[in-house]
Amino acid sequence: MNHFSGAKYSQVGNSIIQKIEDGIYKTGEAIPSERELIEHFNVSRITIRKAIDELVAKGFLTKVQGKGTYVKSGVHRQNLFSLTSCKNDIEKQGMEPSTKIIDSRVEEVNEEIAKSLNLEDKDLVFTLERVYYADGIPVNYTTTHLPLKLFPGIDEIDFHNKSLYETLESKYGVKLIEATRTIEAAIPNNQIASVLDLSPNMPVLLFKATTIAEINGVLCPIENFICNYRTDMFKFYITQVNSPNN
Repeated sequence: MNHFSGAKYSQVGNSIIQKIEDGIYKTGEAIPSERELIEHFNVSRITIRKAIDELVAKGFLTKVQGKGTYVKSGVHRQNLFSLTSCKNDIEKQGMEPSTKIIDSRVEEVNEEIAKSLNLEDKDLVFTLERVYYADGIPVNYTTTHLPLKLFPGIDEIDFHNKSLYETLESKYGVKLIEATRTIEAAIPNNQIASVLDLSPNMPVLLFKATTIAEINGVLCPIENFICNYRTDMFKFYITQVNSPNN
């Protein structure tokens, strides 16, 4: 993943970012001192300071007067292109995940969801509303819709202590392939704002997605979900690669 390019300080910055993403430099903990970084990267003090200043400006690090430089706490980062569960994303940040089921029900599909899941009017979907917590702090309100005809009996499963994706894979033979997402800033409704403990008019990052999977050798849309992420708790990034044709 290339956040900077060119100069030595950018190479140092990319290396520090990679160590943060790999969990070597942990959220809320101090990174090595300037002296240690100079020795590790074999560069000048000016180069190290410029790299750190860039990472502070971009929200990766924070400086504490008289104490050192720390991996910024309270703001966590996720790759927009990774297809993982919210639980796994929280675990990757070194936090303890937990989930609360707000509602689970079977209902007739609406027009928008029917279109995304290739369903007909009056088809039934299983709807699951959950709040995800990281170290006890609510960070994400997710509403998931699944075609009931693809997953008979799923409405009888207790998801309080079970992973939805693991259940789809183990019980229904689903192989997740990809998800098409849109993202926008939005003001949540009163219920979501209350559950996520948001201040009035605080925006969320609103994800809408359709997940494609393979079932019995056939590719089909199996999930439509809407995620409301707290903007003060998570940042999202995109990994870009250079195309040889450009």
